[in-house]
Amino acid sequence: MKRGLIAATGVVAMMVSVAACGSSDSDKGSADGGSKDKSLTVWFMDGSNPPGWTKAVQAEFEQKTGAKLNVQVQKWDGIQQKLTTALSESSPPDVVEIGNTQTPSYAQTGGLAQLDDLKKEIGGNWTESLNKPSVFEGKQYAAPWYAASRVVIYNKKVWADAGIKDTPKTRDEFFKDLEAIQQKGDAEPLYLPGQNWYFFDGLTIGTGADLVKKDGKKYVSNLADPKVTKAMEIYKKYQSFSKAPKDKDEATPQQADVFAKGKTGAFIGMGWEAATAIKANPEIEKEIGYFTIPGETADKPEGVFLGGSNLAISEGSKKKDLAKEFLKIALSDKNEGALAKEVGSLPNKDALLPSLKGQPAAEAAAPAARTGGTTPLIPEWANVENAPNPIKAYMTAVLGGKSPEEAAKQVEGDMNKRLAQKQ
Repeated sequence: MKRGLIAATGVVAMMVSVAACGSSDSDKGSADGGSKDKSLTVWFMDGSNPPGWTKAVQAEFEQKTGAKLNVQVQKWDGIQQKLTTALSESSPPDVVEIGNTQTPSYAQTGGLAQLDDLKKEIGGNWTESLNKPSVFEGKQYAAPWYAASRVVIYNKKVWADAGIKDTPKTRDEFFKDLEAIQQKGDAEPLYLPGQNWYFFDGLTIGTGADLVKKDGKKYVSNLADPKVTKAMEIYKKYQSFSKAPKDKDEATPQQADVFAKGKTGAFIGMGWEAATAIKANPEIEKEIGYFTIPGETADKPEGVFLGGSNLAISEGSKKKDLAKEFLKIALSDKNEGALAKEVGSLPNKDALLPSLKGQPAAEAAAPAARTGGTTPLIPEWANVENAPNPIKAYMTAVLGGKSPEEAAKQVEGDMNKRLAQKQ
């Protein structure tokens, strides 16, 4: 599951493919699967379906429907072309896992079935921030399955040595704590490279910024917007407490490996990154703590990027009714809660967040689930994140001394060209 969440958070916003995988099922029966071969093919991505959850859901589905569940797990490597091809075939997999921000691309191609009726039946209280990526042009094309977001992972000893007695509840309190560590002089307050793009995206969500805007019938860069500037100024303040490279992202080097050395007060990352640090230095495990990224006020956490996965039904499936029965079971409160307990992922309903109790990283992520968001939910967006990402170049330019306005102008040509590319 940790590997799945890694992919769901990074690949989610970069792929433009159809998140489905091929099936050899040649059933030509009715939509409810009432044929000689009463089976349902479901494709999950590697790491997304933990064993306990999968076994329970499969047993419940087969007992309730009398149909066989054919679970097929796919590798992330090469999935874009494989999935694009699968949804265009006459016998695609019936149910597919897709990265949440990929849904608009797949819906636009006609590869996904509309699920408005399912939303009315079981999705009345899905968390809006998690459900929003399942909707395209006002229609429901998928269902929210799980999500994950960044938290602050900190070194308790470094904080205690600086005289800090509690975790911050506001952004200003966080800055004061970082200043205290800086004044102590024994550790780098924060490890934050200049191109931690998904953290920056969360800051734009917090300021209410839109990274793109409509210009006639096309989308163009909106990086010059004052709300984007505000988010970048907040990022710049955070980065002033770090000695990390301004022209690298969190994977170059791996920020968890830097943190593992014990000379860093905190870093902003996914909960599973703590395990990476512990693997590099087992002694640090006892010093690791987590807290929600604080916002401007104590009553509202910072905006975060919610990376995750949706479940969808292929438009070409001949067993749509049976597929909907699977979704009802997989997304039931019982099974969503069980998934959260098994792997610490954010469930699709606020009411299920207590399922995360006892998992400190997940508990730290939970408060921001409602206020989180994603990258722009347009099919063209994935082109923007293809390397070299122009927004990363924008961030480095600002941190290097250019004004946000100058930096926005520097990259807008490249960004607009990418947004104009057809999917």
